[in-house]
Amino acid sequence: QARLVESGGGLVQTGGSLRLSCAGSGFTFNRHVLAWFRQTPGKAREFVAGVTWTDAPKRYADFVKGRFNISRDNAKQMAFLQMHMLKAEDTAVYYCAATTMLDYIDDYYGNYAIWGQGIQVTVSA
Repeated sequence: QARLVESGGGLVQTGGSLRLSCAGSGFTFNRHVLAWFRQTPGKAREFVAGVTWTDAPKRYADFVKGRFNISRDNAKQMAFLQMHMLKAEDTAVYYCAATTMLDYIDDYYGNYAIWGQGIQVTVSA
């Protein structure tokens, strides 16, 4: 079955960097838009970044522009989220997601059918 598995989360100090990875399997990876969402307790899941099947264009939430970079490697069926200049408010569970839309990066979590289990990112002040 379709599966996404995140890795690379953990604890980092404010201003530090972290790279999340997402491994896909069981579906046609290169025919899906990939995105990262995040969620904190009591809040809705929010869009962070997305990338089309060709690795361009990309879309970012305003609160991560200039700090985060999303990329993908279709040959390895992997997606990545490189995070720099991390802030305490970036602390959340981060999820990798996929949708069958090829070239439109949707920021609504309800339109993504495939999800990873999530991984914790904690930024200490």
